[in-house]
Amino acid sequence: MKSKQTRRRFLRAASVGTAASVTAAGSYLAPGRAVAETLQPSGKTPSKKSFDLGVASYTFREFSLDETLTMTRRVGLDYICLKSFHLPLESAPEAIAKTAAKVKEAGIKLYAGGVITMRKEADVNQAFAYAKAAGMGMIIGSPAPDVLALVNEKVRQYDIRVAIHNHGPGDKTYPTPQSVYEKIKDMDKRIGLCIDIGHTARIGADPIGSAQDYADRLLDVHVKDVAAASPKGKEIEVGRGVIDIPQFLRILITIRYGGVVAFEYEKDPKDPLAGLAESVGYVRGVLAAM
Repeated sequence: MKSKQTRRRFLRAASVGTAASVTAAGSYLAPGRAVAETLQPSGKTPSKKSFDLGVASYTFREFSLDETLTMTRRVGLDYICLKSFHLPLESAPEAIAKTAAKVKEAGIKLYAGGVITMRKEADVNQAFAYAKAAGMGMIIGSPAPDVLALVNEKVRQYDIRVAIHNHGPGDKTYPTPQSVYEKIKDMDKRIGLCIDIGHTARIGADPIGSAQDYADRLLDVHVKDVAAASPKGKEIEVGRGVIDIPQFLRILITIRYGGVVAFEYEKDPKDPLAGLAESVGYVRGVLAAM
């Protein structure tokens, strides 16, 4: 894990607009020296990000929708994926539309809903009706293998994308990005991956390599950091853990990822704002340094 001194040195470099990009692809773990010292010119790597920053509302699971929208605005994020805590799946279409309008009035784009578990046909039907009523372009989901064929049909019917989320250790169906890809690679291209980089690292897979390998199906990203690349690795503020965040962001730019990078800050559920703000600031500092 990088020291506090390392973090200060990086942020100081970022604040003066260091023009560089991150070290060549390698380990997905964060380097042991100052990130600013690892920034090197990178030739043809695109210099402008093609993705947007947002938040997964699971971050605010202990708070109301109004509080969630307020905190999202406070950290300057424009995109949100609502979890059922804030927009219940069983809501009537009129109530869903009303909530979607409230999000829009707050100046935030409701781009997706989830993670939504789909175990049977009724779950799939409900998820797509829910997304349509809310005007969402995407479902972040965890469909059982038995209903994937139906999901494939619904994607074509509704023109709503489905990004399947990997949950790392303990998830027997979708533990890694590869496990998602293997199940959907021959399906409609609007079915793809939501790579959760924290869960990916915790199971010992490589978030950076996964983003490269499955770039053609990468529809969404949950960004977080973990204290250790093991099942016991706890969530931590982005930039303080073991994931090489600068290199991951550089890869997203290189593959021209065009979706949302959504912060899913799982630490401090009763007081997430400070840690989320730190995480957002770190990522913005890295991007500025590129």
